[in-house]
Amino acid sequence: MKIDGGLPTELTATAAAARDAEAAGYDGLWTAETSHDPFLPHVLAAEHTERVELGTGIAVAFARNPMLLANIAYDLQAYSGGRFILGLGSQIKPHITKRFSMEWSKPAARMRELILAVRAIWAAWNEGTRLDFRGDFYTHTLMTPFFDPGPNPYGDARIHLAAVGERMTEVAGEVADGLLVHAFTTETYLREVTIPALERGLAKAGRSRADVEISGPAFIVTGTTEEEMAASAKGVRQQIAFYGSTPAYRPVLERHGWGDLQDELNRLSKQGEWAAMGELIDDDALEAFAIVAEPEQIAPKLKARYGDVVDRISFYAPYRSDPERWAAVLEAIKAV
Repeated sequence: MKIDGGLPTELTATAAAARDAEAAGYDGLWTAETSHDPFLPHVLAAEHTERVELGTGIAVAFARNPMLLANIAYDLQAYSGGRFILGLGSQIKPHITKRFSMEWSKPAARMRELILAVRAIWAAWNEGTRLDFRGDFYTHTLMTPFFDPGPNPYGDARIHLAAVGERMTEVAGEVADGLLVHAFTTETYLREVTIPALERGLAKAGRSRADVEISGPAFIVTGTTEEEMAASAKGVRQQIAFYGSTPAYRPVLERHGWGDLQDELNRLSKQGEWAAMGELIDDDALEAFAIVAEPEQIAPKLKARYGDVVDRISFYAPYRSDPERWAAVLEAIKAV
């Protein structure tokens, strides 16, 4: 099992964080598209590391077009020496239409076509074939030598797709190299909904489970003292509540019979009652979404929950005050 960490997107902090994470033993570093661009930090990370894989987890696909994504992933793949992973996600409609002022329609079908378009562009550059991609959402038929960077010396970047719903998960199985399981996922939902949907997508494309790498971001509640454990639990409850307030993620809660909780979280979110939302996440819900354990018990709990399903696990180091103890935790997880 590979162990991934988060990479800060504030450019003044990226280089040192990347060096430290590689030295600590992480296998991959991921950026999120929140308050900063998710791609730029990987230029610095690639420059200051030698081994770790570098990925966007996620970049908002529908805020961009296939040509832009093909270009930037090509450059980061080449500059990192073949270590870049293009992690894409759809986001939700209000962000696409109101924050990015972009079009929203049929997200699963659009995502499938977007990924196929990126691959068609790469094929034109790598193989010298005529670019002639014509779809329902994207058309790419012009590529002159002036705009063609030529074959990438490290091949195509891998494309991983974030998914919660069944349709998007099927798309990942059909056209992506990896599935980024959303942190707002329980073991029950993963095994009963996500994996069957992924397998349907794989079957549709004539592919096997070995063709897709599953990355499972995990909420971790831990600490070296009771105070640290309590603070960690509070923060995780609030994050779970934040995700749970989103209607698109309601099926995860409904799988556990917690549909009414989603209604209440959504109501409070519209009132800006973020702290009160976290208080609605009881111990049962916390345990369902998070690994709650002392540091030395994290690895066996992860193995019991995800060891036969997930290829890589992603989380932030829950504390930095005891690097030797945390290094032992990382090694134990890698042994899973």
